[in-house]
Amino acid sequence: MGSIRKSSPNGIRDAIEVVLRQYVSEQNHLALALSGGVDSVVLLQILAQISKQFTFNLSAIHVEHGISPNAKQWSDFCQSYCDALGVPLTVFHLSIKKQSQVSLEAAARRGRYAIFKAISADFIVLAHHLDDQAETLQLQLLRGAGLRGLAGMPIMRSLGSAENNVRLLRPLLTVSRDIIQDYALQNKLMWVTDESNDDTTYHRNFLRHQIFPVLEQRYPAYRETLARTSRHIGEAIQLLDGLAENDSQSVIVAGDIHIERLRKLDFLRAKNLLRYIFSRHDIIQPSTQKLEEILRQLWVAKSDNHLHLVFGEFEIRLYKNLVKLLPKAKPPDSDQNQLFYWHGELNWLIEPLGGVIKWSNSTGVGINAKKLMENPVAVRLRKGGERFQPNCKRPRRSLKKIFQEAAIPEWERNDLPLLLSGDQLVWVAGIGIDCGFQVMPGEQGLMPSWHPS
Repeated sequence: MGSIRKSSPNGIRDAIEVVLRQYVSEQNHLALALSGGVDSVVLLQILAQISKQFTFNLSAIHVEHGISPNAKQWSDFCQSYCDALGVPLTVFHLSIKKQSQVSLEAAARRGRYAIFKAISADFIVLAHHLDDQAETLQLQLLRGAGLRGLAGMPIMRSLGSAENNVRLLRPLLTVSRDIIQDYALQNKLMWVTDESNDDTTYHRNFLRHQIFPVLEQRYPAYRETLARTSRHIGEAIQLLDGLAENDSQSVIVAGDIHIERLRKLDFLRAKNLLRYIFSRHDIIQPSTQKLEEILRQLWVAKSDNHLHLVFGEFEIRLYKNLVKLLPKAKPPDSDQNQLFYWHGELNWLIEPLGGVIKWSNSTGVGINAKKLMENPVAVRLRKGGERFQPNCKRPRRSLKKIFQEAAIPEWERNDLPLLLSGDQLVWVAGIGIDCGFQVMPGEQGLMPSWHPS
């Protein structure tokens, strides 16, 4: 699809309609991310005009980051603008905290995308345009990004999970910034201006204000050229993803990576497979150096060792020849001796342990409630040396041995709550109920379940 940079501003609507016909179905819900800037203001006006023709549902969302002193004014502007168009608006408030080795821009982006993933819509519509695409490719080149980074922004991509398949849609990606601004001026639209857009200490602004004006003097079609390069790279990624998908058929077992099968791939194909897996989990790709270090450690790791690799918000563990990709664990805010007492809550939130114990009534299985409450009921973490008898036909044994037989990884064992009646161990999450507290067949019981957050 060709770009719209020098044509009439009225061509914007045609470009948007081409994208809508390709991706959007009748009665789809489109939620436009409205910043109040000229790009999203123009896009919302055009979508509002054609929503009846295309019979989709349109709403807007505004994320107030709280970074600028003008944030409240921008929110008020977006609300007034949406009211005038008859488009429902939802405003979200973010509290951005500076994180080590994470820029304020990156932290704000993560916050926005976390909100996008929770939106009940078919598409989150973004107003990125042709100049944004050129800037993105140049930034990725300067960062030494891999092919996936150099492919730039796709017109459409999935953002949510299988249960909430929200997608990102960028219908302005072939339209230049100049054409968008010309359209806004011709239609006498109002918009807000983020003062940080002129701050050239930000890399993107430096390219926009200092580098690209010079580049345009010599290469006036640089936007289209860079966008075409991104499309070529995107096609190469599709081929590599196809190779990775084939490799995953033999390497992935029940969602985990089988270490011995991974080692049968050559190093480059193994790198390609890991990048593919990270991408499918919507994980920020580790640097080339970090990725190669991960592979090197997986190459030499023993199946029974304590391999623990952390990158970003994720970690890699190895257990029984399976490589497990997990969210980075947050240590419980509690020591092993601290007791948390139950006062009859059906949904028992235990914040220091990071989860909820939910209680339900049962028949023939579960805990004998009368015996349970003969003594104060509490939970604590494992501290070692506990003995347990979940099977009445087997003797009481060490909890460590029972964990091993249940194939519960070692790093999970110390985070599982242990339920006690006085000093007696009653129930262990993931294992079961002690024989001495189990109800008889036909009796009413209480069944606990552990739900980590």
